[in-house]
Amino acid sequence: MYTIRRAVAADAPVLARHRAEMFRDMGELPDDLYGTLVEAATAYFARAVPDGSYVAWVAQAPEGRDEIIGGAGLQLRVLLPRPHPTGTRLLRGPQGLIMNVFTERPWRRRGVAAALMREVLGWCQANGVESIVLHASGAGRPLYEKLGFTPTNEMRYGAGVTR
Repeated sequence: MYTIRRAVAADAPVLARHRAEMFRDMGELPDDLYGTLVEAATAYFARAVPDGSYVAWVAQAPEGRDEIIGGAGLQLRVLLPRPHPTGTRLLRGPQGLIMNVFTERPWRRRGVAAALMREVLGWCQANGVESIVLHASGAGRPLYEKLGFTPTNEMRYGAGVTR
C-alpha cells in the first residue's frame, strides 16, 4: 500500500510543506506566513537532517509513484539529568521531541500516521532516547493515546517573547 523510509536532505521541501500544512490544518498559520514558514523550515531541514539533529521518516505512495504521502520527525535535544518517574534512576537523554506528524488528506484514516509513529518509537528505543514528548493536536490526540502517550504538566507562557 505504501512504504516508509528515512528522510534525506533532498526531502526538505516536502517536510517543510508538511509542517506548514499541519499548522494550517490546526488553524494556526495565516496565509501570508505560509511561504515564509516553508522557506525557513526547508532551510532548517536541509541542515538538520544531514547533521542528525532532526531524524525523519516519510511514507511513500505505492511503487511507481514518487509521491510522499506523510511524514514524521524527531528533533533530538540534550536532556538535563533528572529523576525517572519511577524514582529508581536518572534520565539522562537524549530527549526526542516528535514533530510534524502529517498525512496528505487523501491518505488519512489509512494508518499512515500510526505506521510512521511506530517507526519513530522503534528508532527511539533502538537508539537510547530515554524521553519522548510531543504536542498533540485535537485530531492527533487519540492516536498518541493509543500508542501510550499521556498528558503531562507542561504549561506555556502566553505573553510571548520578543526581541
